[in-house]
Amino acid sequence: MALDRIEAMRAFCRIVEFGSFVRAADSLNIANTTISGQIQALERLLAVKLLHRSTRKVYPTNEGLAYYQRARKAVDDIDDLEASISMSRSVVRGRVVVEMPSPVGINLVIPALRDFTDKYPEIHLDIGCSERVVGLMQEGVDCAIRGGEVADQDLIARSVGQMHFCLCASPAYLSAHSLITDPSQLATHRHLGFQFPGTGKRFVASLHKNRENHLIDYPPHIFFNNGSAVTAGAVAGLGIAALPRAEVQHLLAGDVLVEILPHWNMASMPMSVVYPQTHQLSTRVQVFVKWIAKLFESDPAWSSHKRPVSA
Repeated sequence: MALDRIEAMRAFCRIVEFGSFVRAADSLNIANTTISGQIQALERLLAVKLLHRSTRKVYPTNEGLAYYQRARKAVDDIDDLEASISMSRSVVRGRVVVEMPSPVGINLVIPALRDFTDKYPEIHLDIGCSERVVGLMQEGVDCAIRGGEVADQDLIARSVGQMHFCLCASPAYLSAHSLITDPSQLATHRHLGFQFPGTGKRFVASLHKNRENHLIDYPPHIFFNNGSAVTAGAVAGLGIAALPRAEVQHLLAGDVLVEILPHWNMASMPMSVVYPQTHQLSTRVQVFVKWIAKLFESDPAWSSHKRPVSA
């Protein structure tokens, strides 16, 4: 009975986080009928209604939200207790759900990921790569890598590095347009812009040298909401773009792109690992966060303390 109650609590937490019985059942690898039965039994045991159900969404009642906050901690404590016992045998196991921007995943994390999986073969990773800012608790995400200032007061943010940028264009674009030797000349060129999906917030880059600063705040010729799409646009000769250096360094080395104003520094974007402050990090998430922090620090293209070398 105690084990059944724990599994019912786990199922309830997943439903609240996913807002869906089906997605919660899939994440736990159980049948929809099983998870429905667990919630019905839990509601009978507690003699309260825990969830509001509609045709489009499932969300907790006031009592359900209060129960979730305590149940989530209890389930995490149990998972962490089991992990700590496993740790005594040098084994950490479980599932870690993480979200990160595409440039971080494709150019930093995934190429190095075998190192992590070799060290922790019993940890199963669920990695999402996009520029969308996900709701961690709402979508059942353990931690996320985010760029820029983290304003969400419900999250704990650990600074891990910097996303360094460079201003680029294709040789074809530059040969067809006027020469750029000073930031003031950027106003006469076509610019490619990036806006964050969901919020529509625009990324604005800036150049600086000594005490001079220049904001690249011109109306973009084309907007994109995916970082790789901005790079593709620059390669296609559509205009000038501020691009992550780690993503384009091989394109610069191969003369597919050309760095503009290389003697000016472009402001970088701080990168952080975030997770809900209401959660005590499980051992499996702790080891992943530590690995990510070390990975950022060891790579000059992402480190906070090392300025990457121009290609």
